[in-house]
Amino acid sequence: MTKREPGSGVSKRRSAPPDDAELDDLLDELEELEETVDDPDEREQVRETMRVARRVRTTGAFGRVIRGFDRRDASEALVGSVVFGVPMLVEEGTLEVGAFVAANPVSLVGTVLGTVAIVVGLLYVAEIQRVEIHEPFFGVVPRRLAGVLTISFATAAVLMTGWGRVDWGEPWLALCQTTVAFAPMALGAALGDILPGS
Repeated sequence: MTKREPGSGVSKRRSAPPDDAELDDLLDELEELEETVDDPDEREQVRETMRVARRVRTTGAFGRVIRGFDRRDASEALVGSVVFGVPMLVEEGTLEVGAFVAANPVSLVGTVLGTVAIVVGLLYVAEIQRVEIHEPFFGVVPRRLAGVLTISFATAAVLMTGWGRVDWGEPWLALCQTTVAFAPMALGAALGDILPGS
């Protein structure tokens, strides 16, 4: 394998980032090259190039890869849930929708499932950032998903209770009204956690 001299046919102009198909082709070619190279130093160069290509593939729309879920992530989720949730807490419509949901349990199930689906979509499908699932609970439940949902529901319960928006003397109604407030809070928590600069 011969080393290229600086400026020997290599353009310095940056092009658009490669898509996944191009990276797959590149990795296939590098794997074939690795098998044909005899020199250990050159083989290590090929392997390093493969590692760089894999890192390029795992960056999200804003160039970050998010792993794990720590205190900073929890704080960002809390801030996001409060920012999105405060308007819901002071809005009478939240209590009215909560009363409707309490009278129609199927609506409660739909609200919870819809909220979870939106959060999953934001975290893992929309690729605002590339979010990796790291050490899931019970090998199944992603820590980030569990953290975002738990923090946003707890925030909704604490604020709705602390501001006198729900009466836990009627637990079913209070739970449904809290769940209605939780839906936008979960959206805010997910965005607060993964948006760049947060």
